[in-house]
Amino acid sequence: MRISRLEVLVEEPSAEALLRTLFPKMVPSLDFRFHVFQGKKDLLAKLPGRLLGYAKYLPPDACVLVLVDRDSDDCLRLKAGLRATVLEAGLAVWSFAPGAAPAGTGQGTGVVNRIVVEELEAWYFGDWEAVRRVYPRLSPRLAGHAAFRRPDAVEGGTWERFERMLRDAGHLRGRLPKIRTACGMAPHMDPDRNRSPSFRCLRHALRGLAGYADP
Repeated sequence: MRISRLEVLVEEPSAEALLRTLFPKMVPSLDFRFHVFQGKKDLLAKLPGRLLGYAKYLPPDACVLVLVDRDSDDCLRLKAGLRATVLEAGLAVWSFAPGAAPAGTGQGTGVVNRIVVEELEAWYFGDWEAVRRVYPRLSPRLAGHAAFRRPDAVEGGTWERFERMLRDAGHLRGRLPKIRTACGMAPHMDPDRNRSPSFRCLRHALRGLAGYADP
């Protein structure tokens, strides 16, 4: 399987700000076209119509990536809902399990659904080297703290925890500026060292789409 164009649907501008820099690091050969929605609710509400449109005009070498935060949703239920929406639009759901060949269900243009667990900021917790380059006042010992060893399991709301951590270190006074933070983090992040399982699943799928090997 090899594509040259990827339509990327994200729920907020900060995701686009981060991924516009990270995606070319992983798969420089792909043409990425981002579409930003006004939150998760907006994306999910408009997804059926958007996919019906893609079914009519996307070329064979294109694919769709739907990226949403898990938030407090049940992950399996959220995945099942996305899968059903894709199939109802007459498109194929593509899966990329590590160690297995890409598999598709349905017909037509492929759609890859990926869930950020719990939120975008979990991917920052997955790359502490990048975090400390951008926010050097943070203690290097935080990376080994039990609360942060599993990036996708950080409790108390991922972005809230990240915000509080920066505020305690003197890097932040008010609320977390999500877009500015994403723009600052992206150049320093290395996709191959990120410890977040949900980020690794996304990386694996992207490289599978482009025909690259994923370590």
